[in-house]
Amino acid sequence: MRSLRPILLAILLVAAFYYVTDRLSGPLGPSWVTRPSHVELTEAAGPGSYDAEEQNNIAVYKKALPSVVNITSTAVAFDFFYGAVPQQGMGSGFIIDGEGHILTNFHVVEGARQLEVTTSDKKKYKAQIVGTDPIHDLAVIQIPNQSAPQAEIGDSKSLVVGQKVYAIGNPFGLSGTMTRGIISSIRSLKGQRGYIDEAIQTDAAINPGNSGGPLLNARGQVIGINTMILTGGVEQSAGIGFAIPINTAKAVLDDLVHLGRVRRPEMGVRTIPIGPELANQLGLAADSGLLVIQVVPGSAADQAGLHGGTERAYLGNIPIMLGGDLIVSIDGQAIVDQQDLSHVMQNHRSGETVTVTVYRGKSKKDIKVVLGEARGVA
Repeated sequence: MRSLRPILLAILLVAAFYYVTDRLSGPLGPSWVTRPSHVELTEAAGPGSYDAEEQNNIAVYKKALPSVVNITSTAVAFDFFYGAVPQQGMGSGFIIDGEGHILTNFHVVEGARQLEVTTSDKKKYKAQIVGTDPIHDLAVIQIPNQSAPQAEIGDSKSLVVGQKVYAIGNPFGLSGTMTRGIISSIRSLKGQRGYIDEAIQTDAAINPGNSGGPLLNARGQVIGINTMILTGGVEQSAGIGFAIPINTAKAVLDDLVHLGRVRRPEMGVRTIPIGPELANQLGLAADSGLLVIQVVPGSAADQAGLHGGTERAYLGNIPIMLGGDLIVSIDGQAIVDQQDLSHVMQNHRSGETVTVTVYRGKSKKDIKVVLGEARGVA
């Protein structure tokens, strides 16, 4: 009998546990649980009103969205067995005129065998590349829709840090996405193929797929083209994105549409930057500037009478020619290095005339130069 007591005690404990967990927490539940047939909610009296900031956000979105498009590019890669493998990329763009021209990034359409554009009303069109500017990461493509809404193009000349901005695009394939931030800085940006002057840095979230989409001001006007992000090693926004200023695009749009390329100007000189220490060693008349070591025969600089170097020397292990003109300014803008020269060239077109101020020995001269078309030199 004593041997059965532990067994009976165990059965009693199991029965008690079952009763507590299953019966008391079953359909009836604890005494404080109620199951009314209708749940009474405290509902708002009516639709809430939007504050001034929200109203502006909504207005910008409604104004800009119809002109924003999604771009799907299909390129061809080759696998291990040299078989053709289609690869797709996604980006954004915006319609700029009544002819169906769309402005986007060059890297969105680079190498594309096929382009498909989806407008905000979900219609799809085949698109063709009209013109490209790889140096500024710009491209114009076109769709056969002349009635599509077009963006209102603003001015990027007078932007200030702290100004509110909006980005609309196709991040990670999520079409019609808008993010908001401020202009964090205006700075020169080194791209894959050249410098972008006065690039717009923003903390508005920009992610893969936003490339080519518009950066807007508080009036819904396009002030930039979203182009790249700093990611810290991961392919997502880290609060530092960049946009090409819209004025840079406006300056080359006619060339892109009519010629398919940009008639980028050149003088036809090869130069080295000069600082105070080197200027003192060489006995130059100014502390800084670009020393012309070679003038390309037949170039705009050659025709204008600029002088290249005539005395062979070495800068470290690099052979150079000394004795040429020292360029100190162009049209009154100081020239210290090649980036300054690039900035001036970007604001002109081939065929335009600029005034180049040089020191020839100790003599200061102003020389008129009719700019040629770039073929690989400054």
